[in-house]
Amino acid sequence: MKCPYCGFTQDRVVDSRESKEADSIRRRRECEGCNKRFTTYERIDEIPYMVVKKDGRREKFDRQKVLSGLLHACEKRPVSANKLEQIVDETEAYVVDSPERERSTSEVGELIMTRLKEIDTVAYIRFASVYRDFQDVGEFKQELDELVSGKDQKKRK
Repeated sequence: MKCPYCGFTQDRVVDSRESKEADSIRRRRECEGCNKRFTTYERIDEIPYMVVKKDGRREKFDRQKVLSGLLHACEKRPVSANKLEQIVDETEAYVVDSPERERSTSEVGELIMTRLKEIDTVAYIRFASVYRDFQDVGEFKQELDELVSGKDQKKRK
């Protein structure tokens, strides 16, 4: 910490306490150069993690929104809440691990679809139909064909 009076960089903390709102810590410091006292406040850095939408807009990563989408995709399917929570946890970790504090929704969506494909193919198709914005039955059929042919190849190996 740099002294606001003399610019000396060494000080000692004389007193430390939480603010009334409990959102910061107030510290009384004493400069070791000029012996004057000054107060500093420490706050948690709350820059949110962001997702970049297809149209370029940015919005806060919303864990609940991801869970809601998964719940809709897995409605009436034998997928446990623990599995869904695990997918949401992995997705959140993926966004948090980003060095820029943001990920594109396409990256996030692909991660979710990969996990869903491993757990339940019907839920995967439901999620993909909304995420990839299928416009007609042909796109839906193409995704199903790729899914079925992929399974056949796995069985053969």
